[in-house]
Amino acid sequence: MRKVLIVGAGQSGLQLALGLLGRDYDVTVMSARTPDEIRSGRVMSTQCMFHDALRHERELGVNLWEAEAVDVEGLGVSVAAPDGDRALDWFAELDDVAQSVDQRVKMAGWLELFEERGGKLVIHGVMTSELDALARLYDLVIISAGKGELVQLFDRVPERSPYTQPQRALSLAYAHGVHRRPEHPEKAAVRFNIVPGVGELFMIPAYTLSGNCDILFFEGVPGGPLDCFDDRPDPAAHFARILDLMKRFVPWEYERCRDAELTDAKATLAGGYTPVVRNPVGTLPGGATVLGMADVVVANDPITGQGSNNASHCAATYLDAIVAHGDRAFDTAWMDATFERYWEYARYVTEWTNALLQPPPPHVLQILGVAGQNPAVARRFANGFTDPTDFRHWFMDPALWEKYLAEV
Repeated sequence: MRKVLIVGAGQSGLQLALGLLGRDYDVTVMSARTPDEIRSGRVMSTQCMFHDALRHERELGVNLWEAEAVDVEGLGVSVAAPDGDRALDWFAELDDVAQSVDQRVKMAGWLELFEERGGKLVIHGVMTSELDALARLYDLVIISAGKGELVQLFDRVPERSPYTQPQRALSLAYAHGVHRRPEHPEKAAVRFNIVPGVGELFMIPAYTLSGNCDILFFEGVPGGPLDCFDDRPDPAAHFARILDLMKRFVPWEYERCRDAELTDAKATLAGGYTPVVRNPVGTLPGGATVLGMADVVVANDPITGQGSNNASHCAATYLDAIVAHGDRAFDTAWMDATFERYWEYARYVTEWTNALLQPPPPHVLQILGVAGQNPAVARRFANGFTDPTDFRHWFMDPALWEKYLAEV
């Protein structure tokens, strides 16, 4: 039985671990925190899992909260006008529902499920120096912890990483009591609000420790008015500040938050990180090699909501590659090839995400405007969040957009 060590207990690492268990691999997961510590900790992210990513979870039988979590049935876009109203506002249905589960709920539950299914769980934060000895005990070591010292094992790839600093200041809060948008009160939807030159606000229906809720998520242009959380306010002040910013920049969203309150005392988060693509192979001081996955090797800004979806796709790609490799050695050539299989998908997500961090070119402004008049364009844009590789066929290139526009 082949032995695999996975360091990190996030979406990608645990999904892969559970998948390998189902294929009779001997799997050990190292997590810095226990399930209870995760549940009682601060929120870790925003997330919205679209159909293709959810399908991976269903195939593994790990979609534990599907019946409880609110179904996200559509995506809407609003663009603020200088007078505080909306210059543009439209909504489109998704072909298949999406869902968002607080990672405190999911990762704690998956760790417990991993042990129930026979996996070996070690609660220990691993340093690079400790991996040297550990690596000799396993056929394959995978690093899925996207933060901390271990990330330094993987070199940045400059030609795939156009940014050297964060492109958005991030702030979020999980809240109960947010009302549905009056334009579609019967359908829960991700709302993508654009404030030109200032940033974006995402409203994401989600499921948390205390039931269904909404995530209020600002992406602020660095140095702008949304970049105002460096003082790390306490949760109540953080939430009040988010509401004040909503009232100022997206008053139509503030109106449905008048009765909102934080889901819990650790339901706020602020920060930022630099989008980056890294070499997938890390070499330990003793010479052993380890494979990076998901955010370790491809970390995108969350403006397109693809982080958890990328992680799920990466885990599914790695699972197939590991199983197909049989009893052969997991050498650096295999590691590079496995990552490149994932990159064939992730490159398009990365290019699209990086493009949205820049001021929109004329043809993108036209796309958003036409989508408000043409349901087919709106629906294709919305469902691109499920399969972002589609954007290369019409959204990313002005000439391809003109061709598609002529067709619709």
